[in-house]
Amino acid sequence: MYPVSPRRRLDGTVTLHEYDPSWPQRFENQATAIRAALGDRALSVAHVGSTSVPGLAAKPVIDIALVVSDTTDEPAYVPALVRAGFRLQNREPDWHEHRFLVKRRGDDDGENVNLHVYTDGCVESMRDMMFRDWLRAHDDDRALYERTKRDLAARVWEYMQDYADAKSEVIADIRSRCGEPPRPCRRF
Repeated sequence: MYPVSPRRRLDGTVTLHEYDPSWPQRFENQATAIRAALGDRALSVAHVGSTSVPGLAAKPVIDIALVVSDTTDEPAYVPALVRAGFRLQNREPDWHEHRFLVKRRGDDDGENVNLHVYTDGCVESMRDMMFRDWLRAHDDDRALYERTKRDLAARVWEYMQDYADAKSEVIADIRSRCGEPPRPCRRF
């Protein structure tokens, strides 16, 4: 089993940036590196999260949803991603066997990246894309989400995940309008 890096404390507020039109290209650069590292083991690589929504303020962190054959088969993809500059940050066996890897500017890469890894057949990454697409097309929900993010960002958080968790209610509200994927995730 690969070691999980300790979480870094935030102990502060979250800094949001106005939308940066370079974010899609920065995603493409990272996606190219991921595909080069994994080859055909990368079944899907998608830009998700706030940096994927034009006009939406965001933390300058590129969120990527990666689909592999089986997230529990870490030897099939984690070592290659580590060589590409990522570090394993979290393993969530009780939540779709999700794996979470990160790159940070201080990790010898000029980019901050959150890499969410899902097993083929789990539609959680599809939910992320549906949410992204909804926000791209619905100004009112994009504005609601941004107001919520700005309000929460001004608070002091022990960990960044605490800030992310605090957005859950508004995300669920918006997701109730954008719908569910055509099939549920298989259970692990």
